[in-house]
Amino acid sequence: MNKDFINKVYNKHLHTEKIPSTSSVCKLITKILLTLFPEQAKRHFNSQEELIERLNLYKHDLQSILELMQSSLPDKADVLADKFMDLLSEVYEDLTKDIEAIVTGDPAAKNEYEVVRAYPGFYAIAFYRLAHALYRLNIPLLPRILTEYAHSKTGIDIHPAAEIAPYLFIDHGTGVVIGETAKIGKHVKIYQGVTLGALSVSKKMAETKRHPTIEDHVVIYSGATILGGDTIVGHNSIIGGNVWLTNTVPPYSRVYHKPQIEVSKSGKLE
Repeated sequence: MNKDFINKVYNKHLHTEKIPSTSSVCKLITKILLTLFPEQAKRHFNSQEELIERLNLYKHDLQSILELMQSSLPDKADVLADKFMDLLSEVYEDLTKDIEAIVTGDPAAKNEYEVVRAYPGFYAIAFYRLAHALYRLNIPLLPRILTEYAHSKTGIDIHPAAEIAPYLFIDHGTGVVIGETAKIGKHVKIYQGVTLGALSVSKKMAETKRHPTIEDHVVIYSGATILGGDTIVGHNSIIGGNVWLTNTVPPYSRVYHKPQIEVSKSGKLE
């Protein structure tokens, strides 16, 4: 076997920082999600004390994960674990508002139970909000692991750094992409295949705002592509299906794509 190849791989093993496994991170966050929303859980707690004990156990598990990457953290693992658990109440409130938006905005949604159990949009948003809490604490890598895990499960790609207000409704969801510097206001509804992306930029612009801003009460229909950090969709606007948008539109705008479709009679098929 090629010695140079072996040497390169071996050096990687020597110098790669130890990090927690993807499965351990995703399993812990899934347990936390199931605790916040027992509609998906097999086990329900019979007392507040039991619930508190379980949350403290999750805090300890998170601390153990963070200790593996202590050298890259902005603070001690136990401090960051405490801060994350303190953010759970805020995450929970935002997610209950997202559920409300789905139940009221989708005629097919029967109730909260169905949304929590069966809607990929809620699943992706939930993992995003938990990942974003970690991101806010400047914890590296783990937020991206979590949103990419949800991406693999749902087909919905939300960067953990995106700033997303509550009452978000992602309907169907497959193929939705929300970029790193995107900002989304309250009561926004996004259909499948929507991209909130960046125009082609150089690597040196990595720290700039590259993705669009979507203001409150906007509906974006399937297949729409909205690009650029300077692009703002004004509040109470509707962006139609398959629209390609790289310029700001004012509030109360209606933006539609008008394809030219021709239908002709060709007789019977042979």
